[in-house]
Amino acid sequence: MRQPMHKLIQTACAFAILAALPAILGCSRGPEPLRVGAVLSVTGQAAYLGEPEKNTLLMLREELNAKGGLDGHKVEIVLYDDASDVTKAIQATTRLIEEDHVAVVIGPSTSGCTLAVRQLFAPARIPLVSCASSERIVRPVDPWVFSTGPLDRDALDKILADARRRGFTRLAAIFAIDGFGQGGRAVLRELVRTQGMVLVADEIYSPGATDVSAQLEKIRDAGPEAVICWGTSPGAAVVAREHHRLGLAMPLYMSHAVASPKFLEQAGEAAEGIILPAGRLAVVDQLPNGGHWKALLGSYVDRYARRYGEPPSPFGGHAYDAFMLVASAVHAGRSVEPRAIRDNLERIKGLAGASGTFSMSPDDHNGLDQGAFVMATVEKGRLKVLH
Repeated sequence: MRQPMHKLIQTACAFAILAALPAILGCSRGPEPLRVGAVLSVTGQAAYLGEPEKNTLLMLREELNAKGGLDGHKVEIVLYDDASDVTKAIQATTRLIEEDHVAVVIGPSTSGCTLAVRQLFAPARIPLVSCASSERIVRPVDPWVFSTGPLDRDALDKILADARRRGFTRLAAIFAIDGFGQGGRAVLRELVRTQGMVLVADEIYSPGATDVSAQLEKIRDAGPEAVICWGTSPGAAVVAREHHRLGLAMPLYMSHAVASPKFLEQAGEAAEGIILPAGRLAVVDQLPNGGHWKALLGSYVDRYARRYGEPPSPFGGHAYDAFMLVASAVHAGRSVEPRAIRDNLERIKGLAGASGTFSMSPDDHNGLDQGAFVMATVEKGRLKVLH
């Protein structure tokens, strides 16, 4: 007897299911396609996020359609590049909603672009599954907005736990002036107050900055035991290089948004010794052979590498998870209607994905927890798992 799709998709073999879906469900042939919109930063400063996300979605569409579609529905992806620009993200989202009549939207890649378009979905009654990480995307909950990026609160909790383990109580921080940076700033200020620590310096920088020496000199003079930089590349790489140039002795923590080969390339030798939370996909080669996560992630990594000639970054995994969530919701409701997709996204429990295990509810539209992260450091130009 064939198992129900919602049972299959929640097993440790979730990634293999995408290729097998049509064989399991081939008896149903719906006449209308599943139209998925996507707004991603394929170019611009955040291209290291958006390019692997785009590649992942196109790969999954091709794989699924080659087997007959999802529950018999061919998958169409209408994809626009927002060029890492908020205005373009709004324009692209409006076009997807008003002209392309998609049933669901995946993306944007960045927190800033997601926060700019977030309010467009409830009036349109179309669900959004963002690939970004700011908790402001999903808290407070908007019934039509979901996300797959592990949340900044959980990442900062992991950083502060590591700092406590090392005996640090005096911290400094430098944040990018964008949606991701300022969302993290608000969360860190809250967490520091509740965990018996003190923030002795609190600086900001432009994501496109080329010089942050003044900010880091102020941080040095405040005498912290460790520094937290909260931003994305290339700005975070500038902070790393300046921290190195000034010879600052205090450890430098970074956000999960820089757990990528692109940041390591941009930061160069200045990345050595940086400590950060990272998703398992960023350190998949260090996971135990035969383990649950190694098996689950290996299929995605191998398929992506065969198609594109290189492994995916963790950010491609955010798009993988978004597609998996949508596929699960479509099957559960046997419908490609936006309302049915929304309702069944909210009911997903125990779905194993690239970023962790998703369990949604009316009060939680991200569904991940701190278990999505390991703590890592940069050693000899690559990420190494600490704990």
